[in-house]
Amino acid sequence: MEQFWQWWQHLPTRIDPVLLQIGPVRLQYYGLMYLAAFGLTYYLVIRRVKTEKHWTATTEQVQSLMTALILGVLIGGRLGYVIFYNPGYYLRHPLEIVLPFRFSNGVTFSGISGMSYHGGLLGVIIAAWPALRSQKGLFLQMMDLIVPAAPLGYTFGRIGNFINGELYGRVTTKPWGMFFPLAADNRLRHPSQLYEAFFEGLFLFALLWFVKNRIKVPGAILGAYLIGYGVVRFFIEFFRQPDDHLGLVFASLSMGQILCLAMILMGLIWWRTMIYLLPNSKMKRSQ
Repeated sequence: MEQFWQWWQHLPTRIDPVLLQIGPVRLQYYGLMYLAAFGLTYYLVIRRVKTEKHWTATTEQVQSLMTALILGVLIGGRLGYVIFYNPGYYLRHPLEIVLPFRFSNGVTFSGISGMSYHGGLLGVIIAAWPALRSQKGLFLQMMDLIVPAAPLGYTFGRIGNFINGELYGRVTTKPWGMFFPLAADNRLRHPSQLYEAFFEGLFLFALLWFVKNRIKVPGAILGAYLIGYGVVRFFIEFFRQPDDHLGLVFASLSMGQILCLAMILMGLIWWRTMIYLLPNSKMKRSQ
């Protein structure tokens, strides 16, 4: 058993995040994780459209919306990181927001580093609403289609974080802690990326997939998703190392936890709106 824990604890030091390098340009596993996440989400949504007969959305409408959502995730996630987590640095180095190079000490290829989940969520909302604003019933239907499938994609994203050795956890004495090369102190830390891959990804996916056709009110599952993700992420943040340049920002809470509290509040408001205030909320979806 001792040999297993030794292997486990040093696993991050044995993983090379670069799949292929040609000169200064690197292809990293993290980018492939994004492709896998988008591809799997798209497959699950299209499968639902084809096999669950109560949907009126077409595959063409799904394809168009998914394209907008992917752009929303990428642009929103990047800008969210810039605004929420490191605005001072990017005010001094604005070209690094969109270019895969660092200019702070000469010019070095770095890839696009830094994405925010909450920024990506806002990007998705902003991208989806204009595309569907003229057909509000379609908007709610698309949310009901896509939301249950989306968390499974997070599993790949968090595994990508783990392969990169980034977003590691706080110091621990537990035997399942790991040594992460990017941590300067060489101490065992929680593999918080794996916690997130399981709870934000697999667990939340299983929960929403189970209730997806049991919640009859159109659009309400989006509220369940916002609340569920916010609660899960809020507690996992207690095991995740806060960003060095931010630390704990308010009342021993990290920036991620503050954004999760806002997310939970949004989810509660959305749920109440769908069930009690929306004129058509009493109309149940047929099976």
